[in-house]
Amino acid sequence: MKYLIAVALVLSLCINRNDPPAAFDLPAETKIKTGAEQTDLYLPYLKGKRVALLANQTTIIGEKHLVDSLQSLGIDIKKVFGPEHGFRGNASAGVVVSNEIDKTTGIPIISLYGKKNKPTKADLADVDIVIYDLQDVGCRFYTNINALSRLMEACAENGKELLILDRPNPNGYLIDGPILDMKYKSGIGMFPVPMSHGLTVAEFAQMANGEGWLTGKVKCALKIIKVANYNHDMPYVLPVNPSPNLNTPQSILLYPSTCMFEGTYLNHGRGTQYPFTVFGSPYLKGKYDFSYTPTSIKGMSETPLFMNQLCYGLDLRNYDVEKLRKTKKINLQWIMELYKASPNKEQFFKSELSKEMGVIERLIGSGLFRQQIIDGKSEQEIRASWEPGLSEYKTMRKKYLLYP
Repeated sequence: MKYLIAVALVLSLCINRNDPPAAFDLPAETKIKTGAEQTDLYLPYLKGKRVALLANQTTIIGEKHLVDSLQSLGIDIKKVFGPEHGFRGNASAGVVVSNEIDKTTGIPIISLYGKKNKPTKADLADVDIVIYDLQDVGCRFYTNINALSRLMEACAENGKELLILDRPNPNGYLIDGPILDMKYKSGIGMFPVPMSHGLTVAEFAQMANGEGWLTGKVKCALKIIKVANYNHDMPYVLPVNPSPNLNTPQSILLYPSTCMFEGTYLNHGRGTQYPFTVFGSPYLKGKYDFSYTPTSIKGMSETPLFMNQLCYGLDLRNYDVEKLRKTKKINLQWIMELYKASPNKEQFFKSELSKEMGVIERLIGSGLFRQQIIDGKSEQEIRASWEPGLSEYKTMRKKYLLYP
């Protein structure tokens, strides 16, 4: 069996760089196995190569970090690139991360969330292959796919192959929201996909290649280790928090619907232990009974909106997320309700992110949404404005799927 796998790996090397990437399958079992866990499919491929990784705290095999595992198995790891929140995942959102030497392994960590956002030619000069293994949550405004696209560009520009160890998308069942109007392209939305795109990172990589979305329309040579025994409708509880403020299964499943509150003058749980599951402000006193007080929390949110002030609003910590799975839709009712309840409607779409107006357009990806909420449009009317783009995306997406 090992001989056959080795032969398959060797044969895959002969695939033309412009052909679709090779994807390796395991015999059917019952348990989901991430790409990283299937070491027998890629360890022979890494032997004798100089390796770099884009990794963070979600880059694990079981309870052990992939970097530690590969190093103990004799793989020559030259460096690790760190995304937003850093290699160990302990930096607050938006905080610049510096280069460092990892205390555990002694490997250089090069930050891609600081002075630069993609590897340079010099960074890749002593590397034969790059590995991408970050847990994503399936939303356009979650920055991991941005980091992936820039890594793909760097690999393409420098003739390096990218090995993607794929992971399940916990919101893989959900394909919803307007397609990004590219005039609102930003660091929280770079690609013409809906708010919740219904892809794993490997599927997104194939789409970015196939649709010519990389700078200069370059194409990255991809090698993919698929998730075994997985389909997009399967529930999947992440073994490690993907970022400091997505720290519960509830927050991850609500995130496609609740991240839009970052474009409003509401605290969305930052400064609490339950971000993206509670929403409120002092100006909603008398409108809601539920209340909480945001405080400074190092590594999560150190200066949250309405810090040390009593906020009133919605508590979704016990909301039945199966309702989202059944409807397969982002929930728009919460933002519609809170806008109607707000006595300060002129400032409702002022954002904690930038202390100014305009963030809601970049999050939603549409210039229509703000006015639709202000005008009291129905959910049906709002959703109608997302077409035909959303339906066209769903058709296009099928070309790049690796899973049923």
